[in-house]
Parts: sequence; C-alpha cells; structure tokens
Amino acid sequence: MRIPERGEKGFTLIELLIVVAILGVLAAVVIPNVGRFIGRGKTEAAATEFTNMQSAVISMMTDNGLATFTANATLHDGTNLLATSNMADFPQTEYSLYNNKQNNSNYVTSNTTKGTYTVDVKGTVTQVTTGY
Repeated sequence: MRIPERGEKGFTLIELLIVVAILGVLAAVVIPNVGRFIGRGKTEAAATEFTNMQSAVISMMTDNGLATFTANATLHDGTNLLATSNMADFPQTEYSLYNNKQNNSNYVTSNTTKGTYTVDVKGTVTQVTTGY
C-alpha cells in the first residue's frame, strides 16, 4: 500500500462506509414504496378498462336504439353472453364494440383487451378476469 503524499486527496474507509450505509437506508425505504405503486397502477388500469367497456356498451346500445340484446345461440346461460377479450366479438351479437358493422364505427380503440368481459341481455358488463 502506498502512503499518500502531502496534499493528495482521497476518501477514508469510514467515509465510504457511511455513504454505503446511507444508500442502504434509502434503498430500504424506496423499494417497498415502488412495489406498492406498481400494484396500485395495475389495479387502477383494470378498473379503468372496465369503466371504458361499460361506457362503450352503453354508447353502442344508444347509437343502435337497443333496449336489450336479442337472445341467440351465443348466449352462455340464457342471461350472460359468452366471456371474451376480443372486442370484434363483444358482446357477441350482431353488434360489436370494435368494427361495428351496423353503423361502421368503433366504440373501443383496440380489438383486444387485457381483461375478459361478459355482458347480459340488458347491457350490464361484468369483468371476468382483469388480465393484469
């Protein structure tokens, strides 16, 4: 080990240990908070997507003058239409939220969603899975 000459600058071992300890304390405080924010963001994204699906179904029913969806072969249990994340098939009647052939419009911005949804004959949307 070389002995520093007079006037040379450097850090002592104690100073380096103090800096490492401070960084460790900061990491211990910050990392759990970041994880909590990530989880909350996914929950809020799923809730927002669900709200968008409800609004899209209401808009589609209003634009096409529908009070209820007609019961047809794609009905799941006589009440709910089959669950899907493909908006071209949702709500799986002659109308759809994406690429609607009745009035040539899109009620959602994407053909697929992260979550899976069902809709009953009255237009009530239910989120089956969040996908997040």
